[in-house]
Amino acid sequence: MPTETNEPSTSFLQADISKEVQRAIEKMGIKEMTAIQQKTLPLMMEGRDVIAIAPTGTGKTLAFGIPMLEYVNLKDQRVQELVLAPTRELSLQIAEELRNLSQFIPGLRIAVIYGGQPIVKQINELKRNPQVVIATPGRLLDHMNRGNIRLDNVHTMVLDEADEMLNMGFVKDVTKIIEATPVERQLVLFSATTNQEVLTIAWKYQQDPVEVNVPATKENRPHITQYVIETTREKKYDHLLYLLDSDVYQRVMVFINTKDMTQRLTKRLQDAGYPAECLHGDMRQSARNDVMQNYRKGKFQILLATDVAARGIDVDDVEAVINYDLPNENEYYLHRIGRTGRAKKHGVAFTLLTYSETVRLDAILKYIDAKPVPLKFSELGILSTEEGEPFFENM
Repeated sequence: MPTETNEPSTSFLQADISKEVQRAIEKMGIKEMTAIQQKTLPLMMEGRDVIAIAPTGTGKTLAFGIPMLEYVNLKDQRVQELVLAPTRELSLQIAEELRNLSQFIPGLRIAVIYGGQPIVKQINELKRNPQVVIATPGRLLDHMNRGNIRLDNVHTMVLDEADEMLNMGFVKDVTKIIEATPVERQLVLFSATTNQEVLTIAWKYQQDPVEVNVPATKENRPHITQYVIETTREKKYDHLLYLLDSDVYQRVMVFINTKDMTQRLTKRLQDAGYPAECLHGDMRQSARNDVMQNYRKGKFQILLATDVAARGIDVDDVEAVINYDLPNENEYYLHRIGRTGRAKKHGVAFTLLTYSETVRLDAILKYIDAKPVPLKFSELGILSTEEGEPFFENM
């Protein structure tokens, strides 16, 4: 597949975009395109099928959202634009961004379809004849089987985080959904990596696709300084409190490996007076939505989460990530620390490392090709650099 090499304009003001979308972009405070937007926008506007490989946090939603909104025929009440996402949280975030982007387009209707929400509410939303639908595969297929939605007029279909979605076991569902759309529709895949499932979908369903590859560079790589803190199982909670009590970070995410430990640690922090809430897979979707909404609004500062619950969380101003446990998968480490350092802001990530986790960390660091800064607690209980300098005094 050919790789696009043209260098389009970096300014949204010079892009061939409707005045309604331009106005929304201006209100959102966005002026310059990211690399993935520069490369993808012109191709999608031409109607090309695209495989876009780009790191998380590089502006992919606008890259596919703007062309989709430009295509919509407001007089047509059928579903014309479809986005599939692997998780409920990501679906809601895409919908929020597309609503911001379409705020000056009167008559445009957007529906979000995902599991964990009462299906009756979604049926009523679909009866409003949305032109744009964002959905998780399982729930969308459920509505298709019930006859609540037809996809035979879809113009553009986007698979967001395609690698993650297909890795999660949605291959059959995604295939059925694609086959329910017109053969001539535009199919665009956005992915952080390429895997066999992504390539198979591309080979089977895309027509002469253009591959756009935006590697992680100093310009688009999140600005995250990584630290590793030597600790013991007995001291881990105390050392977590030390970081939280530093008063340096106002919005923090703490990652734990199990749902049970996430709940217990959250309650322990709450009982100690810390503004903390948690996300885990056993929570009702309405409760998860409330937690994320309150976290974005700054109603509490500390969010504890498991890896599954945190998939797709996109909050621009998370200042620090703390790995209370070391993740079991190399990719999870990247997903975790990638929650900070977004929107070109600087972020920090701390890993509380026990001796038994050392080998596991070595494998992760080899995978991500990184060398975190080592920190340790002095005999006086002060977090210090290897040179013995107090860490927080130097910030």
